Amino acid sequence: MLVHSRTARRALHALFLLLFLPVFALPLLVIVAASFATSWSGALPSGLTLTHYQDAASGDSLNALLTSVLTALAASVAALTLGTWAALAAERLARRTRRLLDGLFLLPMAVPSVVVGLSLLVAFSRPPFLLNGTPQIVILAHTVLVTAFAYQSVTAALARLDPAYAQSAAGLGARPGYVLRRVTLPLLLPSLSAAVGLCFALSMGELSATVMLYPPDWMPLPVQIFATTDRGALFAGAVLAVALMAATLLVLLGVSRIRTKATYR
Repeated sequence: MLVHSRTARRALHALFLLLFLPVFALPLLVIVAASFATSWSGALPSGLTLTHYQDAASGDSLNALLTSVLTALAASVAALTLGTWAALAAERLARRTRRLLDGLFLLPMAVPSVVVGLSLLVAFSRPPFLLNGTPQIVILAHTVLVTAFAYQSVTAALARLDPAYAQSAAGLGARPGYVLRRVTLPLLLPSLSAAVGLCFALSMGELSATVMLYPPDWMPLPVQIFATTDRGALFAGAVLAVALMAATLLVLLGVSRIRTKATYR
């Protein structure tokens, strides 16, 4: 650590806890506590029950959770593919053209996601590209919204990558495709796994564009959480939020294991 004094380290740890608990941990703990509550009229819930979890398990919540996971996985894989391809191609472009490509990928981040949803709704509501009312338009919207993060992550990793590895392989007679598959991509694997984890987490929590696009038979869990809490069922909505957090964390833990192994290699 940069701080070598034991007293100073303890003070920094205490300051971190004072900032972390109220800002980050406490809201999550409140959601978990609300998922077990029968009522909440004071500082703490006044009753504990598993009824909300039983109702969620027997309703459409599992289908909504599965829909969110499938949407996030498809969007993450598509975003990682497009972002990696664009980042590798941008390396060979002129600086002005590269800036234009950067702006193109960062544009969905610069505008509200509801604008992205509306633009896709208008663009794909008529033949020959009729996607309105299908799961594909939801996956497409999530892909558009998260591709910028994959692109930026891979671009930053390429900037730190030592070109001597690829040059050595090329000097030994390796073809460009072989260098890409056997040298460049394995070296980028930690950044690729981090990018897909970030894209997955962002897609799991996306709501604004999804509300405008989702068909009735493809309702992601954030939409169901919004609809549930909008009806006043806050405790039932807390259960769905806990399920959403748990599923996201489980997938991120799996991705972190892949990243750890890739970093070790």
